[in-house]
Amino acid sequence: MKAPDFAAERALAKDFLTNFTGPHGEPKYMNLLQDVANRKIRAVQIELDDLFHYKDLDEEFLQRVTENTRRYIGIFAEAIDELMPEPTEAYTVDEDRDILMTQRVDEGVDGGADGTDPLQRMPPEIKRFFEVYIKAFSKVTPLTIRQVKASNIGQLVKISGIVTRCSDVKPLMQVAVYTCEECGFEIYQEVTSRVFMPLFECPSQRCKLNKAKGNLILQLRASKFLKFQEVKLQELAEHVPKGHIPRSLTVHLRGELTRKVAPGDVVEMSGIFLPMPYYGFRAMRAGLVADTYLEAMSITHFKKKYEEYELKGDEQEQIDRLAEDGDIYNKLAKSLAPEIFGHEDVKKALLLLLVGAPHRKLADGMKIRGDLHICLMGDPGVAKSQLLKHIINVAPRGVYTTGRGSSGVGLTAAVQKDPVTNEFVLEGGALVLADMGICAIDEFDKMEESDRTAIHEVMEQQTVSIAKAGITTSLNARTAILAAANPAWGRYDMRRTPAENINLPPALLSRFDLLWLILDRADMESDLEMARHVVHVHQNLESPALGFTPLEPSVLRQAHYSYSCIVLAYISAARRVIPSVPRELEEYIATAYSSIRQEEAKSNAPHSYTTIRTLLSILRISIALARLRFSETVAQSDVDEALRLMQMSKYSLYSDDRQRSGLDAISDIYSILRDEAARTNSMDVRYAHALNLISRKGYSEAQLKECLEEYASLNVWQIHPNTFDIHFIDA
Repeated sequence: MKAPDFAAERALAKDFLTNFTGPHGEPKYMNLLQDVANRKIRAVQIELDDLFHYKDLDEEFLQRVTENTRRYIGIFAEAIDELMPEPTEAYTVDEDRDILMTQRVDEGVDGGADGTDPLQRMPPEIKRFFEVYIKAFSKVTPLTIRQVKASNIGQLVKISGIVTRCSDVKPLMQVAVYTCEECGFEIYQEVTSRVFMPLFECPSQRCKLNKAKGNLILQLRASKFLKFQEVKLQELAEHVPKGHIPRSLTVHLRGELTRKVAPGDVVEMSGIFLPMPYYGFRAMRAGLVADTYLEAMSITHFKKKYEEYELKGDEQEQIDRLAEDGDIYNKLAKSLAPEIFGHEDVKKALLLLLVGAPHRKLADGMKIRGDLHICLMGDPGVAKSQLLKHIINVAPRGVYTTGRGSSGVGLTAAVQKDPVTNEFVLEGGALVLADMGICAIDEFDKMEESDRTAIHEVMEQQTVSIAKAGITTSLNARTAILAAANPAWGRYDMRRTPAENINLPPALLSRFDLLWLILDRADMESDLEMARHVVHVHQNLESPALGFTPLEPSVLRQAHYSYSCIVLAYISAARRVIPSVPRELEEYIATAYSSIRQEEAKSNAPHSYTTIRTLLSILRISIALARLRFSETVAQSDVDEALRLMQMSKYSLYSDDRQRSGLDAISDIYSILRDEAARTNSMDVRYAHALNLISRKGYSEAQLKECLEEYASLNVWQIHPNTFDIHFIDA
């Protein structure tokens, strides 16, 4: 294959940039260059998909671009220099760069007095105010780090992985500019690698004629620097073969691609796979061996943050339609992990964990967290770990860890030596990586007590404070914690008190908004239903029909997680709403909180520790429920549902208490309504209020109606025929 004629290649590149049209017939790249000229953008991204669809280019040109990408970036940059249009809008002047460039043009610096000195000729890089990137084919399956071989050196490759470390963004010299003390000329030196040897003697024609060894001074203000960041990309767990450890690859980000990724992001990167020779003593030791790195050209995130999630036209319509649906709360909860049988209220709580409440910042700088923390405590085999895994998959940013596999520094932050600079640096742990996301901790009860204390600060203050190896700082850990634990003796022991079974310190328990106790009870009907469900999932590899379709089938097919996709889209829209609590509800919430405290005071063995944090939990859950309705204000129904969820989290225990006390459901409902009438000193109880009271205790509406009929026949009370309100006959 003969070497390409680069002048002809530049002509082809110019033809493509000038004539390629977008989907609506507009000149795509010329419009892009106009924005560059108007200083609106700096990056010019040339897509291989566009080169493939452009009819006047042959396949060989496309192959040459893919196999010799670095050279073709230069060719496209030269073509853009020639095609760059004049600015059509006023733009803000970059003083250093623009004034220096104007000065150089006015003085006719380019090439010295006679225009022959090559070192005095201005390199094109110093004139450019744009960067060229070539983006790989969008439909090509990304390679794993293991699949990138020596045959890919110099080629454009596409790799997927997880970001484990990011360096700080630092300036990288692209063109060094010197001034000679003798002749006063500017000398330019292009820098193409990480290391360069500076010039010390003036190489200009005038200094050579005068035989003067002019001293050169490096002019940093006149030189050109690029933003540079180094990133470590590691193989995804599913790509690592059995018995192997994950491989990692160094990625260099330049210019506009810097600050696009953070540790913990799962990304797809396309870039040029290049060798990087060792320098100095390392080169003597390495011999002919060179290290490799990827020079990034484009970055795609697998999971976008809620704020970055852009709703497509049809998705927006679907969400508007769903928001009008009165039963959206139940439908979205059922859409979470439909393969897991039952746990409707647990799924509702997890849905609210994903939605969360807005963070509050007071005038004096004090912060009140908005993230919900939930602990699932239950017997073995009630699908706690599966629920955790599913939530981590749905959440845009989630970290999963286990109690035994985590140490205190593994959760918060560790001090390590940077291999590049040999300085001590902080490496964020699981809680720091899950910032603005969810951290799921499985086997929470198996953690060492000393490691568990590391979580206390994160759960309430949402920061990680470090004072190690001369580093004293505070890292953000604005994360919602979802923990799963077993009771103290593996299974819940009914002969012992709840406090003995839960076996977690009160300081930690009070920080959880909801502590969900899930007990595995033997019940003929529910066991039969669950067994049928599990067998169906095992045979068909999907859940039984939910009875509704959250999305149209065509939209479902495009989604990676069919049901989870609409959940993610809906939640991202709901999180933009910031509801407030109206004044008329303040007294109602305060009364509800004080009654919970009174109930706990009367109880011999309290099921949980009620503190003022519980009141904040009620507010957070109510606001999350208002967000789901896209409402700007919290309604009383939201507060009632928050109180019901708090009550239902201990439902397994209450049902057992009732069995031991010998009360059946009808008698217990009667006693609840009688106590309420005595408390309010009234002969009437409204039906809606009665339903709210008994649902908090875990009873259904059907049981309430049965109770009303039974005691009405005994002439204990009268029932209103239309509203079902209750009127006691005898005080």
